[in-house]
Amino acid sequence: MKAIVTAAALAAALLLPAHAAPITVQGVDVPEQIQTQGEELVRYGAGVRSKFFMKLYVGSLFSQKPGQDAEAILNSEAISAVRLNIISSMITSDRMIETIEEGFDAASGGKVAPLRERLDTFLSLFDEPVEVDDQFTMVSIPGVGVEAYKNGELLTLIEGDDFRRTLFGIWLGDQPADKKLKKAMLGQ
Repeated sequence: MKAIVTAAALAAALLLPAHAAPITVQGVDVPEQIQTQGEELVRYGAGVRSKFFMKLYVGSLFSQKPGQDAEAILNSEAISAVRLNIISSMITSDRMIETIEEGFDAASGGKVAPLRERLDTFLSLFDEPVEVDDQFTMVSIPGVGVEAYKNGELLTLIEGDDFRRTLFGIWLGDQPADKKLKKAMLGQ
């Protein structure tokens, strides 16, 4: 009986996320969980977006439902969030808009037209200057769309699961902006 209880306790412990402690990535404290929509989202992982050997931002992924792969997260009914913490002055408003445009094109397979109006609304998030230490959080709400925050302030809600999946596809899709970052955000 004692062996069964011990085995059950071990099995339960293995189901808990291995990354339950807060972490620091490139000087950015990434919490073990965040709260949004009245729900606690658990951190999957975090990593650095680099381009041409320059470290641009820390990207982190949170979800209501732990243990899913990228495809499952993109199609999940669970709330999830991608958070970007800007760590380089090389990220400007114009560069952020350009990067999101490129990511949307890749994530949509070049079919941006049906999403254009909503994408333009989303890109208005970056009309104000983007500075080091700015934090952007995109909350994926299945059946609704995406809430977008800058430094904790809700700026917009973009409706539609198609927009939600495409936006999150920038980081988690088959052609992510950065394969190493995708892997890190998934905690792999």
